[in-house]
Amino acid sequence: MPDQTVVCILHLLHFSVLMCMCTYKHIKNFSLVKLNLNCFLQIYYYADAKTTHTTYSDGLEVLQFSNGQIEKHYPDGKKEITFPDQTIKNLFTDGQEESIFPDGTIVRIQRDGSKTIEFNNGQRELHTSQFKRREYPDGTVKTVYMNGQQETKYVSGRVRVKDKDGNIIIDTKL
Repeated sequence: MPDQTVVCILHLLHFSVLMCMCTYKHIKNFSLVKLNLNCFLQIYYYADAKTTHTTYSDGLEVLQFSNGQIEKHYPDGKKEITFPDQTIKNLFTDGQEESIFPDGTIVRIQRDGSKTIEFNNGQRELHTSQFKRREYPDGTVKTVYMNGQQETKYVSGRVRVKDKDGNIIIDTKL
């Protein structure tokens, strides 16, 4: 395919329409490359994978896959992945991760592997290598330790501890 300059209309990320001058180049192993010097934009389309790779002048790279997944790679190293079900996963440069699910649930994973889950009903969970803890909106906190022991602390001050088999060890009924 010879190089040619044409006026094209680009529909970028379903948000905006941009009209500009583009040069189309055929490069071996790539189906089509749009080099746009007027708008400081490069668009690569990989036909076999049905993937579009767009690079903006500010360094932002956007990959759009045929299954609807969109990845944004920011110049500072942060990555944002939007999955077909609209779950959004953020990968931060310090190793932390955050996933936001369509129902409003948010999962955060720290560098040490601990995980915090915030549910849309107000409940919150913390997972560490030592325990799993669920905090309820009424203030009740239930912790399950790695040895299977369970501890429930109620707002009233009551504490109930069970062994790994579910047998009550302590119950301070007030």
